[in-house]
Amino acid sequence: MSVKTGEKAPEFTLEANNGEKVSLTDFKGKNVVLYFYPKDMTPGCTTEACDFRDHHSEFSDQNTVILGVSPDPIDRHKKFIEKHDLPFLLLADEDHKVAELYDVWQLKKNFGKEYMGIVRSTFIINKDGELVKEWRKVKVKDHVTEALEYIKENL
Repeated sequence: MSVKTGEKAPEFTLEANNGEKVSLTDFKGKNVVLYFYPKDMTPGCTTEACDFRDHHSEFSDQNTVILGVSPDPIDRHKKFIEKHDLPFLLLADEDHKVAELYDVWQLKKNFGKEYMGIVRSTFIINKDGELVKEWRKVKVKDHVTEALEYIKENL
């Protein structure tokens, strides 16, 4: 399945670091930044998470919730949150079903090795549950401010 801007975002339910099951529909009436990242505690993923942390209040001021998704288990998410004081939920997609729904579980190449994994991507979902913007193969530098600016200007 391929997601398309202008259409309803694919619904999902995943376990969050707070131990609760979280569904996209839980946030109806709010904008959602749904970002997929490869792995907790890695340099790029840490930088991205900390950038979202540092701009969290600005996103909140825009009626926007941040949700991070990776294949890491809940215990690892909890350590990542504690270590970096992250104020938003991280969701465990251990079987990568949601990553597949959003077409971010793909063949990757690194140092001559091929493997399946998350391609760093961000999706903006409006308060009506519609996918309005996507960034794929995200470069971490300046990405969070770009996402914030998009929300400020368009939602």
